[in-house]
Amino acid sequence: MRRTDLFVPTSKEAESSAQVRSAELALRSGLVDHPGAGIFSYSPTGERVRKNISDIIREKMNDIGAQEVSLPGLQYADIWRKSGRWEEFEGEMFTFQNREGKDMCLATTHEEPMAGLVRERVRSPKNMPLVLYQIGEKYRDDHPRNGLLRAKQFTMKDAYSFTTDEAALDEIYQEMRAAYIEIFDELGVEYAIVDADPSSMGGTASEEFQAPAEVGSDEMAYCPGDDCHFGTLDFDVDVCPECGTDLVETNSIELGHIFKLGTRYSDPMDLTYDTESGQEEVIMGSYGIGVSRLIPALIEQRNDENGIIWPESVAPFSLSVVPLNEDPEIIEMAEEIHDRVGSEEVLLFDGDTAIGEKFAESDLIGVPAKVILGNTFLEDGELEVEFRDGGREYYEPADFFETYA
Repeated sequence: MRRTDLFVPTSKEAESSAQVRSAELALRSGLVDHPGAGIFSYSPTGERVRKNISDIIREKMNDIGAQEVSLPGLQYADIWRKSGRWEEFEGEMFTFQNREGKDMCLATTHEEPMAGLVRERVRSPKNMPLVLYQIGEKYRDDHPRNGLLRAKQFTMKDAYSFTTDEAALDEIYQEMRAAYIEIFDELGVEYAIVDADPSSMGGTASEEFQAPAEVGSDEMAYCPGDDCHFGTLDFDVDVCPECGTDLVETNSIELGHIFKLGTRYSDPMDLTYDTESGQEEVIMGSYGIGVSRLIPALIEQRNDENGIIWPESVAPFSLSVVPLNEDPEIIEMAEEIHDRVGSEEVLLFDGDTAIGEKFAESDLIGVPAKVILGNTFLEDGELEVEFRDGGREYYEPADFFETYA
C-alpha cells in the first residue's frame, strides 16, 4: 500500500492518558484511537494486526477439528439466571431492560449461550465429541486501565467442547493445550503455563497462559529457560521442576485460559444426551484467548526507543520501501517491489515527507524490514534491507524477489 493512501494517524508525542508503554505506542503508532475510557477504535494497521492474530488462532483451531460459529453478544437474562451467574457478574456485566421490560445483557463470555445452542441439537453420543469456537467481541464493565490490557469491550477467541465422558474431555483439553502452545510460539510472545483457580467459571481444573510483563495485573514465578513454559503461583518454589532453571518472579498478563468444566453448566442448563437407559449429562470444556490483549502483550515485550518490533507473523506489513531520492531507476524499483511482493505486504513510502520521518514512522509502526533504495542500488545494483530488530542484508534484485515475492 502507498503511504499516501494509508489512513494511519501516527503521532510524535505520547498522549497524556497513556500510562504504560504499550498504550503509548498503540496510540502513537496509530493502531488505535480511544473515543472514551475503556473503548477503542482500530485503524487499518490496527485491524491488520488484530486480523493476523485471529487468522493464526483460527488456523490452529481448524487444525484440531473445531468448527467456527458466531453467537450474539446481546443476551436475555434467563439463561444467565439459570446457570446462577447473573448474580455473580453483578456490577461487572452490562445489563439493561429492553422496551418490553425484559432484562438483557451484553455477554461477558458464552458458556451459557453455547450450551443453549447445543442442547436441542446434539442428542446422540454419535454427535460427540464436538468443539465449537468463535472469534468476536465481549463486554465487561471493568475499571479501564493500561490501554487495551483492561478494556470494557475486547476481542476473544472462545471455544467449547462437548463430550460424553471425562476421558474424551481430557483428550480434547490436551489437544487444545498443544494448539495454544503452537499459537503463542507462532505469535512470538514469551509465556508460561500456570495451574490456576477456575474461579467463577467453575469446573474441576484450569490452566492459564501468562506473559511476563512489568505492567501485568497478575503475578507469577516462571522459568526463563529456552523452550520451557513452566510457571507457578506458588512463590515458595524457587527452581523449575522441569529443567532445573531458577525461577523468576514477575508481573504478568493473562493471554489465555483453558478449563475442564465437567457438568458445571450442563446441570443447570439441562444439557443432556440420550442413551439406552435414559439421559446423561454432557461434559464440557471451555478455552479462551484474549485476541485484543495479545496486542499490548506483544508490544510490552517487543519495543525499543523507536517504537514497536512486531514479529513478521503479526505485523501490519512485512516490508516498507523507502526511496531516498526521485531517481527514475529508484522509483521504478520501488514500484516493482510494491507490485510484485504485493500491496498487502508492502508499505511504500511515496510522497514528499522527509526521509528521516519515513524511517522513523516505519520503525514506530513496527514494520519488520525496510528496503532502502539509494546509492547502494544505483552504484552496485543491490537492494539494501534493514531489519527492525537489528541487522542488514544486501540482495541482487532476482534473489530479493525469490525471497520475498
